Amino acid sequence: MTEAWNPLYAPAYPAERYAILARRIGAILKTDNDVLLVQAEAVVALEAVATSLARPGLAALNIVTSSYGGWFGQWLRRGGAEVIEIVARPGRPIEAETIAAALDANPGVRALALVHAESASGILNPLPEIVALAQARGIVTVVDAVASVGGHALDVTGLSIDIAVIGPQKALRGPAGVSALSVSPRAWELIMHDDAPRNSILSLAELKAWVNGGRGALPGTPAPLEFFALEAALDRVEAEGVEQTVARHEKAASATRAGLSALGASLWVPAEQASNLVTTISTPTGVEPTSVIRLAAGLGVDLTAGIGTGLSHLIRLNHTGPRATFQTVLANVVTYGEALRQAGLAADVGAASEAVVRAYSG
Repeated sequence: MTEAWNPLYAPAYPAERYAILARRIGAILKTDNDVLLVQAEAVVALEAVATSLARPGLAALNIVTSSYGGWFGQWLRRGGAEVIEIVARPGRPIEAETIAAALDANPGVRALALVHAESASGILNPLPEIVALAQARGIVTVVDAVASVGGHALDVTGLSIDIAVIGPQKALRGPAGVSALSVSPRAWELIMHDDAPRNSILSLAELKAWVNGGRGALPGTPAPLEFFALEAALDRVEAEGVEQTVARHEKAASATRAGLSALGASLWVPAEQASNLVTTISTPTGVEPTSVIRLAAGLGVDLTAGIGTGLSHLIRLNHTGPRATFQTVLANVVTYGEALRQAGLAADVGAASEAVVRAYSG
């Protein structure tokens, strides 16, 4: 365990601990690739990746299953890259066959970007299959694993992921103000070009200098509270075990879906295409998501609408991080069942509760 931070005696984060943090994150990602720390939320790390890769003459395949994918494509285009964009249906995962066809039609692609799991819609993209398609063609892969890390198995080296961007604020139960990414040697070859940005928070080349210089003090003004909060989050994950953290999310997801099935609820995507982070359901005709959310809020339960164009009719049951527990899952399912009953629909809340209990007991 790390020692507590005392602002009276330790006003700054000790520089030598940056390297320790990087190694601990690498262990969670199961990689010996370089791990970089970004003193900002994960969207800044994602923009830094796009900015550092983009240049005229680079062709990239960008998979869009949420606004984050859309932003990544914009950042690539801003840097002069040629972007071939594959946009999934609203709130749906992309299919590996679609990516295979796009890669066959665009043999000059050198980079491919996608989001692993989407908490906005509750979908899971087929990461292993897509990365394998890119790997077979020598394409550098960029994976937004901000939501998925800790909620899904993520073996960066085993899958040959070149760049994986994470944020600790979701399944890892950490702070939102610091993020990290792993970079493979092949990705560095693509990043370290003559026109790579420098003297910028969006420059991975600057962080490469940090790696080459022995991982001392990071560029810029340190954010001590964020890094101590990250250490505390990693302490919790290591104490539980990464595999156990993932298993806890898997259990919460399966129990949620068992309870909803007992209520006769309509899952937005099949379980094999759904993330372990959030379960989304389409409300029946006559049941307004806003009324369900209002009822839940009155009971102290956090049910939310789907996020994104055309997804406001969805209800999200969140079981990420501290919410991946029996108590939260049961409260979410029972509350949704009560909302159906108040709308005049049949809903066996008792059977739903029993289904959740059985899922956790098995």
